[in-house]
Amino acid sequence: MLVALTVATAVAALLLAAWCGWAAWRDQPTKDWHFIGMGVVALMATAQLVVGIVQLARGERPGQGSVIFVAYLLGAFACVPVAGFMSLAERTRWGSLTVAAGGFVLAVLQVRLYDIWGA
Repeated sequence: MLVALTVATAVAALLLAAWCGWAAWRDQPTKDWHFIGMGVVALMATAQLVVGIVQLARGERPGQGSVIFVAYLLGAFACVPVAGFMSLAERTRWGSLTVAAGGFVLAVLQVRLYDIWGA
């Protein structure tokens, strides 16, 4: 795993969570700017998915097993887009809170991916 990418993705996810949490606190739904932020975070998660798959294809193995590593990679990849689509269905403060929760979950998944890889 690229440690810098993992840390950057976790920090970006936490910033997105704080930003959308602030919007929920102010009783606002997700707005276009939030979706741009979600796109940036999702792009970082996509880059991590690609890096992880390339490392597995090159023969590198995570310390706790490849299957669980790939499962966490796929979960991290899907976390923010799923929360974004759910926020489109709920155009109230709860949509913003859903994205905030998705960002927090992504940050936790980044820590777990780092742990699984054994870096």
